[in-house]
Amino acid sequence: MNARSLRTVTALAGADFRERSRRPAYLVVLLGAVALAWLAVPARDAHWVIVNAGAYRGLYTSAYVGAVTALAASMWLMIGGFFAIRGSVTRDESTGVGQVLAATPMAGWAYLLGKFLSNVLVLGSMTGVLVVTSAVLQLIRGESRAVDPIGLLAPFLLLTLPVLAVTAALAVVFETIRPLRGGFGTVVWFFTASLGALAGQGGAAPFGGLGGQALADSMRADLTALGVRVTEFSVGFMYLDEPLRTFTWSGLHLTSGFLADRAVLTALSVGVAALPTVWFHRFDTRPPSRRRGAARPIEPTAGAGFGHRPVTVVAHGAGFAGLVGGEARVLVRHASLWWWLIAAGLALSGLAAPALLPVVWLWPVLVWSRLGAFRHESSMTGLLGAYPGPGRRAAAEWLAGVLFTALLGLGPMVRWLIAGSLPSLAIWAGCVLAIPSLAWSLGSVTRSQRPFQVLYLALWYAAVNMLI
Repeated sequence: MNARSLRTVTALAGADFRERSRRPAYLVVLLGAVALAWLAVPARDAHWVIVNAGAYRGLYTSAYVGAVTALAASMWLMIGGFFAIRGSVTRDESTGVGQVLAATPMAGWAYLLGKFLSNVLVLGSMTGVLVVTSAVLQLIRGESRAVDPIGLLAPFLLLTLPVLAVTAALAVVFETIRPLRGGFGTVVWFFTASLGALAGQGGAAPFGGLGGQALADSMRADLTALGVRVTEFSVGFMYLDEPLRTFTWSGLHLTSGFLADRAVLTALSVGVAALPTVWFHRFDTRPPSRRRGAARPIEPTAGAGFGHRPVTVVAHGAGFAGLVGGEARVLVRHASLWWWLIAAGLALSGLAAPALLPVVWLWPVLVWSRLGAFRHESSMTGLLGAYPGPGRRAAAEWLAGVLFTALLGLGPMVRWLIAGSLPSLAIWAGCVLAIPSLAWSLGSVTRSQRPFQVLYLALWYAAVNMLI
């Protein structure tokens, strides 16, 4: 990479970072990270904890506060931060910026590395805010007033940033694979990252995983030196009957192998970000067979005429049922035959085993997310603005979502109705009303499908694991 290419990459990354850091999604994810940091460093008598080392935790020194906050930041920004950084390549394509960039001498790999660096800057800026938040939390909790900048910053550099670099690289990869750009990619990443967060805490995780094992080993060593036998180490949101006991933790026990693993993980993320160069063609919309060779001449066409056309006669008295049916057809218009076959199979499974209802109501998340958002994303708001009765149209769209939800969950409802299980029927009815209501509200306010997709997946995961 020469100096000119380096300037191109940094200029693209800087401009992209400034644009994305002003978006509401950036603020939402950042506030979520700060809230999680607050939970990671609870009050002395708190029963809710995130790190539990055999009923012990470290005193709130800079080293311990920095370590637990960095570990929590790795898990949150790997999942939530991904949704704040994705969409940049798609936005360049939809706004025409990509075509302008394609006409410049900038190479495809430079564009991809610029996007990768921009992703790192977005996630890194959030990490910087969390470093300051950790120092403030240490002073608020008051167990140690001595702020050690190195002890506070080191866990973020060694635990958080390598994980965020991989997240930034995979966001670029997802953006360059068309099936993963939209809602399907949201679902894939949510479950992939969730499984990765669980697997990354184990000792067998490659390149140190999320760094949880390094934290566990160092805390276990210090407790063993104090004569305490540690049989378990847990990371996650947990409720305890008794507050954790405390000990003075000396900090991460860093080895050359661990440092090398984190350096290799960071370096690999750069290679992953550049990998799409193989298939990414810089917004060239021509078929592959026409990307080389001489351009075809443009044939002249006759101009359009402006003859008189009569105005369409207004038809009054359209029924509300017809409007609901039209909204239902719009809602499911992109669902393929295979989608309906799988939905039918899940519905029949729900009839045989009502406990499968959560699985049945996970499948249509991408359909629900269209409620309230489709008219904005398809640029139909101007056309629909001339249509009378916006409240009537909104009610029809919402009702179409309710009927669609009820149809998919009909199997368990029939079983509970036969069994006379009124509590189960009440919960079923509440979900039938709540899910499309949430989708329509978020879609109408945010004008995007993604907020509902992310929030619903998080709520679904919490409900299945009985966290709410």
